[in-house]
Amino acid sequence: MTELSRDQVRLSRRISLVLRHRPESARLALDANGWVPVADLIGALGITRAELDLIVENNDKARFAIARRDDGVDWIRASQGHSRRVEVDLGLPPAEPPAVLFHGTPRENVEAIRRDGLRPRSRHHVHLSKDVPTALAVGRRRSADVVVFEVDAATMAAGGHVFHRSENGVWLTLAVPPAYLSLNGQIRNKAE
Repeated sequence: MTELSRDQVRLSRRISLVLRHRPESARLALDANGWVPVADLIGALGITRAELDLIVENNDKARFAIARRDDGVDWIRASQGHSRRVEVDLGLPPAEPPAVLFHGTPRENVEAIRRDGLRPRSRHHVHLSKDVPTALAVGRRRSADVVVFEVDAATMAAGGHVFHRSENGVWLTLAVPPAYLSLNGQIRNKAE
Protein backbone atom coordinates (compact mmCIF):
# COMPACT_ATOMS: atom_id res chain seq x y z
CA MET A 1 0.00 0.00 0.00
CA THR A 2 1.33 3.41 -0.99
CA GLU A 3 0.90 6.32 1.41
CA LEU A 4 -1.24 8.98 -0.21
CA SER A 5 0.06 12.52 -0.59
CA ARG A 6 -1.77 15.43 0.99
CA ASP A 7 -3.41 16.26 -2.37
CA GLN A 8 -4.45 12.63 -2.82
CA VAL A 9 -5.97 12.55 0.68
CA ARG A 10 -7.94 15.70 -0.21
CA LEU A 11 -9.12 14.02 -3.40
CA SER A 12 -10.12 10.93 -1.42
CA ARG A 13 -12.18 13.13 0.88
CA ARG A 14 -13.81 14.80 -2.11
CA ILE A 15 -14.72 11.39 -3.55
CA SER A 16 -16.17 10.38 -0.14
CA LEU A 17 -18.20 13.57 -0.03
CA VAL A 18 -19.63 12.91 -3.49
CA LEU A 19 -20.29 9.18 -3.05
CA ARG A 20 -21.53 9.27 0.56
CA HIS A 21 -23.12 12.63 1.20
CA ARG A 22 -23.55 15.00 -1.74
CA PRO A 23 -23.56 13.38 -5.20
CA GLU A 24 -25.42 16.40 -6.53
CA SER A 25 -22.37 18.57 -5.73
CA ALA A 26 -20.67 16.87 -8.70
CA ARG A 27 -23.90 16.71 -10.73
CA LEU A 28 -24.07 12.95 -10.26
CA ALA A 29 -26.93 10.64 -9.38
CA LEU A 30 -26.25 7.37 -7.59
CA ASP A 31 -28.27 4.32 -8.50
CA ALA A 32 -30.45 2.62 -5.88
CA ASN A 33 -27.43 0.73 -4.50
CA GLY A 34 -25.10 3.74 -4.37
CA TRP A 35 -23.19 3.06 -7.59
CA VAL A 36 -22.19 5.54 -10.29
CA PRO A 37 -20.22 4.84 -13.48
CA VAL A 38 -16.50 5.40 -12.95
CA ALA A 39 -16.35 7.45 -16.17
CA ASP A 40 -19.03 9.81 -14.81
CA LEU A 41 -17.17 10.33 -11.53
CA ILE A 42 -13.85 10.91 -13.31
CA GLY A 43 -15.46 13.41 -15.66
CA ALA A 44 -17.27 15.22 -12.86
CA LEU A 45 -14.13 15.58 -10.73
CA GLY A 46 -11.71 16.26 -13.60
CA ILE A 47 -9.34 13.45 -12.65
CA THR A 48 -7.80 10.51 -14.49
CA ARG A 49 -8.62 6.84 -14.06
CA ALA A 50 -5.07 6.29 -12.83
CA GLU A 51 -5.59 8.89 -10.07
CA LEU A 52 -8.87 7.28 -9.06
CA ASP A 53 -7.37 3.77 -9.04
CA LEU A 54 -4.48 4.97 -6.86
CA ILE A 55 -6.93 6.46 -4.34
CA VAL A 56 -9.15 3.36 -4.30
CA GLU A 57 -6.24 0.94 -3.93
CA ASN A 58 -4.41 2.91 -1.24
CA ASN A 59 -7.25 4.34 0.81
CA ASP A 60 -6.45 3.45 4.42
CA LYS A 61 -10.00 2.33 5.14
CA ALA A 62 -10.91 0.75 1.78
CA ARG A 63 -13.81 3.20 1.59
CA PHE A 64 -14.60 2.56 -2.08
CA ALA A 65 -15.49 -0.45 -4.21
CA ILE A 66 -15.24 -0.72 -7.99
CA ALA A 67 -17.14 -3.41 -9.88
CA ARG A 68 -17.42 -4.21 -13.55
CA ARG A 69 -20.97 -4.90 -14.64
CA ASP A 70 -22.06 -7.38 -17.29
CA ASP A 71 -22.00 -4.65 -19.94
CA GLY A 72 -18.28 -4.10 -19.29
CA VAL A 73 -18.77 -0.72 -17.58
CA ASP A 74 -16.91 -0.07 -14.30
CA TRP A 75 -18.97 1.40 -11.46
CA ILE A 76 -17.85 2.80 -8.11
CA ARG A 77 -19.51 3.35 -4.74
CA ALA A 78 -18.67 4.07 -1.13
CA SER A 79 -18.59 0.86 0.88
CA GLN A 80 -20.68 2.38 3.70
CA GLY A 81 -21.18 5.62 5.61
CA HIS A 82 -23.85 7.26 3.47
CA SER A 83 -25.81 10.15 4.93
CA ARG A 84 -29.49 9.55 5.51
CA ARG A 85 -30.22 12.25 2.93
CA VAL A 86 -28.68 9.95 0.27
CA GLU A 87 -31.16 7.15 -0.27
CA VAL A 88 -29.22 3.96 -0.97
CA ASP A 89 -29.63 0.28 -0.27
CA LEU A 90 -26.18 -1.26 -0.28
CA GLY A 91 -27.78 -4.65 -0.84
CA LEU A 92 -25.67 -6.23 1.87
CA PRO A 93 -27.11 -9.52 3.06
CA PRO A 94 -27.63 -10.09 6.77
CA ALA A 95 -24.49 -11.57 8.33
CA GLU A 96 -23.81 -13.41 11.56
CA PRO A 97 -21.57 -11.10 13.59
CA PRO A 98 -18.71 -12.18 15.81
CA ALA A 99 -19.68 -12.52 19.48
CA VAL A 100 -18.25 -9.12 20.33
CA LEU A 101 -17.79 -5.99 18.24
CA PHE A 102 -16.33 -2.63 19.24
CA HIS A 103 -17.10 1.07 18.91
CA GLY A 104 -14.51 3.80 19.54
CA THR A 105 -15.76 7.24 20.49
CA PRO A 106 -14.53 10.41 22.19
CA ARG A 107 -14.80 10.17 25.98
CA GLU A 108 -17.23 13.10 26.02
CA ASN A 109 -19.87 10.82 24.41
CA VAL A 110 -19.81 8.16 27.14
CA GLU A 111 -22.77 9.33 29.23
CA ALA A 112 -25.04 9.89 26.21
CA ILE A 113 -24.15 6.44 24.85
CA ARG A 114 -24.75 4.78 28.21
CA ARG A 115 -28.16 6.48 28.34
CA ASP A 116 -29.29 6.19 24.69
CA GLY A 117 -27.09 3.51 23.17
CA LEU A 118 -25.43 3.88 19.79
CA ARG A 119 -27.54 5.56 17.13
CA PRO A 120 -26.66 6.21 13.50
CA ARG A 121 -27.24 9.96 13.84
CA SER A 122 -26.98 11.34 10.30
CA ARG A 123 -25.99 7.99 8.74
CA HIS A 124 -27.97 4.93 7.73
CA HIS A 125 -26.27 2.59 10.23
CA VAL A 126 -24.11 2.43 13.34
CA HIS A 127 -20.57 1.41 12.36
CA LEU A 128 -18.81 -1.21 14.47
CA SER A 129 -15.26 -2.56 14.36
CA LYS A 130 -14.02 -6.13 14.59
CA ASP A 131 -11.24 -5.31 17.07
CA VAL A 132 -10.09 -2.77 19.64
CA PRO A 133 -7.21 -1.27 17.60
CA THR A 134 -9.55 -0.48 14.72
CA ALA A 135 -12.14 1.00 17.08
CA LEU A 136 -9.45 3.17 18.67
CA ALA A 137 -8.30 4.39 15.25
CA VAL A 138 -11.88 5.26 14.29
CA GLY A 139 -12.48 7.10 17.56
CA ARG A 140 -9.23 9.03 17.20
CA ARG A 141 -10.49 10.66 14.02
CA ARG A 142 -12.56 12.88 16.32
CA SER A 143 -10.50 13.08 19.51
CA ALA A 144 -7.27 11.91 21.12
CA ASP A 145 -9.24 11.09 24.29
CA VAL A 146 -11.02 7.90 23.21
CA VAL A 147 -12.92 5.09 24.88
CA VAL A 148 -14.00 1.80 23.37
CA PHE A 149 -17.36 0.21 24.00
CA GLU A 150 -17.83 -3.54 23.66
CA VAL A 151 -20.99 -4.56 21.84
CA ASP A 152 -22.56 -7.90 22.76
CA ALA A 153 -23.30 -8.66 19.12
CA ALA A 154 -24.10 -12.33 19.71
CA THR A 155 -26.91 -11.51 22.15
CA MET A 156 -28.17 -8.73 19.90
CA ALA A 157 -28.31 -11.08 16.91
CA ALA A 158 -30.05 -13.76 18.99
CA GLY A 159 -32.60 -11.10 19.95
CA GLY A 160 -33.40 -10.32 16.33
CA HIS A 161 -31.10 -7.37 15.60
CA VAL A 162 -29.76 -7.56 12.06
CA PHE A 163 -26.11 -7.04 11.17
CA HIS A 164 -24.45 -6.50 7.82
CA ARG A 165 -20.78 -6.57 6.88
CA SER A 166 -19.64 -4.02 4.32
CA GLU A 167 -17.14 -4.80 1.58
CA ASN A 168 -14.33 -3.30 3.66
CA GLY A 169 -15.15 -5.25 6.83
CA VAL A 170 -17.11 -2.63 8.78
CA TRP A 171 -20.03 -4.10 10.70
CA LEU A 172 -23.33 -2.23 10.36
CA THR A 173 -26.55 -2.32 12.38
CA LEU A 174 -29.46 0.08 12.80
CA ALA A 175 -28.78 0.88 16.49
CA VAL A 176 -27.23 -0.63 19.60
CA PRO A 177 -29.43 -0.32 22.72
CA PRO A 178 -27.58 0.44 25.98
CA ALA A 179 -28.26 -3.06 27.35
CA TYR A 180 -25.81 -4.51 24.82
CA LEU A 181 -22.95 -2.11 25.62
CA SER A 182 -20.13 -2.22 28.14
CA LEU A 183 -17.08 -0.06 28.48
CA ASN A 184 -14.11 -2.07 27.30
CA GLY A 185 -11.57 -0.31 29.47
CA GLN A 186 -9.45 0.61 26.47
CA ILE A 187 -9.13 4.27 27.34
CA ARG A 188 -6.41 6.35 25.77
CA ASN A 189 -5.81 9.92 26.90
CA LYS A 190 -3.79 10.74 23.80
CA ALA A 191 -2.86 9.16 20.50
CA GLU A 192 -0.06 6.61 20.82
